[in-house]
Amino acid sequence: MTHPASRRTVLLATGATALAVGCGEGDDNGGTSAESASPAASPGRELARTADIPVGGGKIFKDEKVVVTQPTKGDFKAFSAVCTHQGCTVAGVADGTINCPCHRSSFRIADGSVTGGPATRPLPEEQVTVEGDVIRLA
Repeated sequence: MTHPASRRTVLLATGATALAVGCGEGDDNGGTSAESASPAASPGRELARTADIPVGGGKIFKDEKVVVTQPTKGDFKAFSAVCTHQGCTVAGVADGTINCPCHRSSFRIADGSVTGGPATRPLPEEQVTVEGDVIRLA
């Protein structure tokens, strides 16, 4: 004897199917395909040319959530572009600081340390490599 499917059973079954399909993005070997990988998850990906990063300044890469700075000529640093106060993305680099627009926290371009609150923690350092005139995510 079979029982008709209840609304709850149908909803649970379709939800499980949607979840399985949504989680099944990968290649046949269990890895993630290049098409579905996010830019931030692409180590070795070119971010910029060294000439794109001004001495004493920097550039924000919003998609990668990274800010690259050049405190002194030829010295490139990288930090998270996510403010440690409440998670806003920093919006500018000027006068030797990385600046958050949400609550006006600011951080030094040389080491990510706080120069103005309300943030109390520095921006985490990110890894980049410089090969010739190309800056890449490490």
